[in-house]
Amino acid sequence: MLIKKVHHVAYRCIDAKQTVEWYQKHLDMKFVLAIAEDEVPSTKAPDPYMHVFLDAGAGNILAFFELPSQPPMDRDRNTRAWVRSS
Repeated sequence: MLIKKVHHVAYRCIDAKQTVEWYQKHLDMKFVLAIAEDEVPSTKAPDPYMHVFLDAGAGNILAFFELPSQPPMDRDRNTRAWVRSS
């Protein structure tokens, strides 16, 4: 079975507002929705986050999570440098 479309993929970002602005300016993606919560819906654990969604065209959505109370993002040290993008 071939996949015909992906509803959305989500990545972590440092600043949700700046991320949305960049994708709007440089890739002409349209802002769809933002969700801000103080707890994880599935577990009810306290963990504030911002989840933003951008229209990537053809019914596909690109999403980002801003996790302000978590440690900063870092490289995956278990993946070889030649596999990771710079």
